[in-house]
Amino acid sequence: MGHFLCLDRWGPPSEAERRNGMPFHGEASRVMWRLAVPPRVIAEHLEAEMSAVLPLAGLQVVRRIRSSQNAAFFSVTERVTNTNRLGRIYNMVQHPTIAPPFLDAHTLVDSNGTRGFVQSSPLPNPQQSAVKWPRASQNGVPVDLRRLDSGPAPSVVSYTIEDEYGWTTASSVSRGLLIGYIWKSADYPWFNAWQHVENGRPAARGLEFGTTGLHEPFPVLVRQGRIFDRPIYSYLDASETATRSYAAFLFRIPPDYKGVAKLSYANGHLQLFEHGGKADRTLRMEVGDLFPD
Repeated sequence: MGHFLCLDRWGPPSEAERRNGMPFHGEASRVMWRLAVPPRVIAEHLEAEMSAVLPLAGLQVVRRIRSSQNAAFFSVTERVTNTNRLGRIYNMVQHPTIAPPFLDAHTLVDSNGTRGFVQSSPLPNPQQSAVKWPRASQNGVPVDLRRLDSGPAPSVVSYTIEDEYGWTTASSVSRGLLIGYIWKSADYPWFNAWQHVENGRPAARGLEFGTTGLHEPFPVLVRQGRIFDRPIYSYLDASETATRSYAAFLFRIPPDYKGVAKLSYANGHLQLFEHGGKADRTLRMEVGDLFPD
């Protein structure tokens, strides 16, 4: 269905903020973006910049996109500046969403998320009912979130990222395609799996990653503080700028592909290792530096 940026928040505003016009997931997907730097070729990449101003949040965001001309990947760097005269807390979550026909009951979602909690878990101790990717539970019934073919699943489950890089992939064996994302866990320490089923069929899946794993207004986040000893909000001082990056890639896959067990990124090489350890079907791509300064 697309990819949008949740900024300055992930989830609902407080009731007072809602009355003042703050939308769900913040303003970044509601305001008009402008082309700041037209597309141009730089070192075998097609680059462009776009920007947006979020008037209620008092933030400005500049997005640079680098698309390879030789392989199926692109990288995105976003710089967020606090234009307020005072510091403030905020969150920033990337919201890729897949839907039919790419998404069906056989589409495999993989990630290196680890400890997690279902969003409906009671606060302030959601970790008491912790799960581990790809496991979750719905009304006490275990659920495997790799695919939506086993009945009801919880709407949102959030997992921490323990490795240097976080990643998620979605493999559509019916379409013969795999899409994926990779990011620095220092930028985005949470992977948030959203799933939506209509009439017993998968309707949408969010492959979300960001600075928070708690889908609540800021007052709740401040009271909670941390989950699994991970931050659930960020802070920008007056006039301060924060920079975060991610990259996306695309591969063709065979009709009997089993999904991704492990992803490796080092020295400009991206490798995806299939479940079952079939070395001859390891997916490889030369990507160079995905996260340039």
